[in-house]
Parts: sequence; C-alpha cells; structure tokens
Amino acid sequence: MSDIKEIIKGCLDGDRRDQELLYRRHASKLFAVCLQYSGNDEEARDILQEGFIKIYENLRHYKHEGSFEGWMRRIVVNTALEKYRSRHNLYRVDDIDSINEPEAEPSTEDYAGLEAADLLFIIRELPPKYRMVFNLYAIEGYTHKEISSMLHISEGTSKSNLSRARIILQRRVGSYTGIRKKVANG
Repeated sequence: MSDIKEIIKGCLDGDRRDQELLYRRHASKLFAVCLQYSGNDEEARDILQEGFIKIYENLRHYKHEGSFEGWMRRIVVNTALEKYRSRHNLYRVDDIDSINEPEAEPSTEDYAGLEAADLLFIIRELPPKYRMVFNLYAIEGYTHKEISSMLHISEGTSKSNLSRARIILQRRVGSYTGIRKKVANG
C-alpha cells in the first residue's frame, strides 16, 4: 500500500495524525491555488479551510485513479468558485474603459525579469470576474463553454472577460516591471 493510500485510510478512520499529515503535506500548494482565486490572504485562508473540510468529507469518493493532488486541487477550485458565485453580486466589475491603467506595454525583457510571485500579485489585482475567467482558462485549462457554465455567464462574456484580463495584465506587467527597475536602479 502506498504512503498516500495509508494516509487516506487513516483519515477515513478518523485518525487526527493522518489528517494533520495530509494537511501539512498539501496545504502550501493548495493555498497557492486559493491565492489565485481570492482577493486577499484572509479570503484565501477561508477557501483553504473550506476546501480541506470538503476534501476530508469526500475522501471516501476518491477512487485512487489519477493524481490525488489534482483531485484535491479540483475541490479547492470548486470551493473558490462556490464562494465567488455566492458573492459575485456584491462585487462590481469595472468596465475596461474605467480602469485607470498606465499605457506601458511590456517588452520581452519585462517578462524575463518577472517572477512567479510578481505575476501572482498582478493577477490578484484583477477585478474578480476577470480574475476568475483568466484563472479558469489560462491556469486550469477550462474551455469558455465550461467557464460559462461554472460562472453562469455566456461564452461571449467569458471570452470578453479573458480578453480584458489579458489587456490589463499586459499593461500592469509593463508598469510593474518598470517600477521594479526604477527601485533597483535607485
């Protein structure tokens, strides 16, 4: 029996040590996923907590086929989507024309100096609907048809939100890396 199968069995048997071990092994990676879909660290922690509760509740449904980490990631992404859908009416999505963005376009050099943490920071600044569509399409690999069903929007809206997210990201990458260069050069 593999290590993960033993941990899952222990979790199913209610063994707190195995539950803690499962959490410690996977929390940091899953927290990174939560950060992608949240507006701030507090919301990401809430998503992670709710996600792990669902993971523990649904372990009996895991069939040991495919990646266990992928299975957990899907649960966390779905938890983030549920949270988003329950609050989406509370968020106002700004029109692309009203978002005050610098006109700087990123160069190849700008992208080369960009680290993953920088990109995550820039993505987290997107308006919620744009961030959701961008993450689901560009990171999770869902189609616009799937996204439209998940977020209860049309395929056209999904495509439009992705396009707008990309425009904002391109502009922000250019301005963000420009600011980093100025700071570095003193």
